[in-house]
Amino acid sequence: MRLRCAALDDYQGVATTVADWSPLSDRVEVVSFTDHFRSEDDVADALTDFDIVITLRERVPFPASLLNRLPRLKLLIASGMRNSVIDYAAARANGVTVCGTESSSTPPVELTWALLLGLARGVVAENNALRAGGPWQSTLGADLHGRRLGLLGLGKIGSRVAQVGLAFGMEVMAWSQNLTKERADEVGVERAESKEELLSAGDFVSVHLALSDRTRGLLGAPELALMKPTAYLVNTSRAAIVDQDALLAALHEGRIAGAGVDVFDTEPLPADHPLRAAPRLLATPHLGYVSRSNYERYYGQAVQAVEAYLAGSPIRVLG
Repeated sequence: MRLRCAALDDYQGVATTVADWSPLSDRVEVVSFTDHFRSEDDVADALTDFDIVITLRERVPFPASLLNRLPRLKLLIASGMRNSVIDYAAARANGVTVCGTESSSTPPVELTWALLLGLARGVVAENNALRAGGPWQSTLGADLHGRRLGLLGLGKIGSRVAQVGLAFGMEVMAWSQNLTKERADEVGVERAESKEELLSAGDFVSVHLALSDRTRGLLGAPELALMKPTAYLVNTSRAAIVDQDALLAALHEGRIAGAGVDVFDTEPLPADHPLRAAPRLLATPHLGYVSRSNYERYYGQAVQAVEAYLAGSPIRVLG
């Protein structure tokens, strides 16, 4: 009997086509789930007969309460090499091996700039007006050259965003709780003394921090109030870093020029969620890592992980 492998949140239906599963075809049956499971009960019911699960990023939590309900599960493969919603101790207690895959920082960097440029030049509004026969030009674009880009975080992604900003002729400033002047100098950007300084000075502010106890709610109403009314905020990192209610209020009241958001407290975003109707918002459905090359890497390495596990030598083990 073949083992059963579930590919979760395969919204595009590509799990079995962007990678070559043929080496496992006689040993593993792959089932793709294209819809998101809304509750832990739904996940438990759907996966009760599966031996292997592939989960993308941190879309589905795997706490002890869920792992305890999946007696057949033996291998859990998560895209990326870090996952904060898997209980690794519970996985070990239940005899579940957890493996990861590599990922590229290029897609989220590119999406950050897609959102930032879309906001700056009113791309969506102008496109919609053109297609609907509306007014010919209705917005004034915001220039990038000579403007200040403030980066919250200067790690692998933030530093690459910085390089693009410098190429546009922007003045780039960065801040994080652990950022040193030496690191800022290495990237060629100015180090802000505080997040307050960065928020007050930035014409564009982009978030590139990992979610932790220190960064959760880092940008709330007091912090957003420091931003210029002509400034834009972009968040392609983690939703919980920016207080959602505070951001909604700032957008509705016109206290910032706009925001570009790719991450949300609840995903997929409910149809009646207030962010769907928020003014001055350019939003995408968590596309940061969604690119063909990244998915080929994710699922291709998932195949490798299954092969290695069946051979008794798991690879890229997490936790």
